[in-house]
Amino acid sequence: MANNITLSFSHHGTSYTFDFSSDATISDLADKIYSSFAIPQVHQKFMITPKLGILKYPFPNPVLPLSSLLGKKIVLLAPLPSELSSLSSASAASKPRQRVSNVKTATPTRHRDWKKAQDEATYTFGTIVPLPYLPNPEKSRRFLERLRDDAGIKSSMRKHKFSVGVLTEMNPAEHTTHEGRTLGLNRNSGEVIELRLRTDAYDGYRDYKSIRKTLCHELAHNVFGEHDRNFWDLTNAIEKEVEENDWRSGGHALTNQEFYNPEDSGVEGEHMDGGGWTGGEFVLGGSNGSLPISSTQGLGRRELLAQAAEERLKRQKEAKP
Repeated sequence: MANNITLSFSHHGTSYTFDFSSDATISDLADKIYSSFAIPQVHQKFMITPKLGILKYPFPNPVLPLSSLLGKKIVLLAPLPSELSSLSSASAASKPRQRVSNVKTATPTRHRDWKKAQDEATYTFGTIVPLPYLPNPEKSRRFLERLRDDAGIKSSMRKHKFSVGVLTEMNPAEHTTHEGRTLGLNRNSGEVIELRLRTDAYDGYRDYKSIRKTLCHELAHNVFGEHDRNFWDLTNAIEKEVEENDWRSGGHALTNQEFYNPEDSGVEGEHMDGGGWTGGEFVLGGSNGSLPISSTQGLGRRELLAQAAEERLKRQKEAKP
């Protein structure tokens, strides 16, 4: 009908289509999802691409017209009703029974910084993806996870509020020319960061500290695309923060580590990247460290980023007190 619009969205891999009047808003969509699936509005988040990003109830603009979302990809990030029911039951079961006792409850001596835990769950790498067709992908996954969990990297990402959708490795053969070797790439200001982990002969891994320095460089591309003065000032600041917070948090000599390579100077004949870049579909046909193998095979960049967002939401819930 001329006065109706049809809106499609996906939830946990299943597509749904609803019909609305032409003047319906995003609040109407949230209400219909609640009446159809019993998912309360407070648990609803929508990842909308391109442009809008994640919209959480109550929305910044509750009267945002649904007609403005036609043609966009919409992913509902919300638990299933069965999961909500299980959480409610577990919460009720975990409540202690009231008992009369003369014993004073012990007070914990350690205090967890919930704000820091929440920030670390938000400002991090959504998904870890090694290349499954190269030798020993599990070792690459451990390398990428170590970078993700590096105390200095975590501290700098919290400070600058950096969120990266996918952290993956680079195939050396695809980024080596007679002019030099590319060490890292940043796609679309932090959607995907690629790092050159392996040696050219695929017989080992480059030095951890050299690759961490490349990661600092690529994180700066989340803000600045060109290699101008602002970019280099930010890169130097990130490198300094990473070094300081690593040692302050109990860092130790890299010669004892799995990925120490004393032959890797990380400079001659190499360049970091050509600046932040855009475009193209990022297809990964393999496994990663956060999601099952089957869940990433053949996915496009947007689908992979949507899964990364769901993983990030899961970590944020786990970080809440």
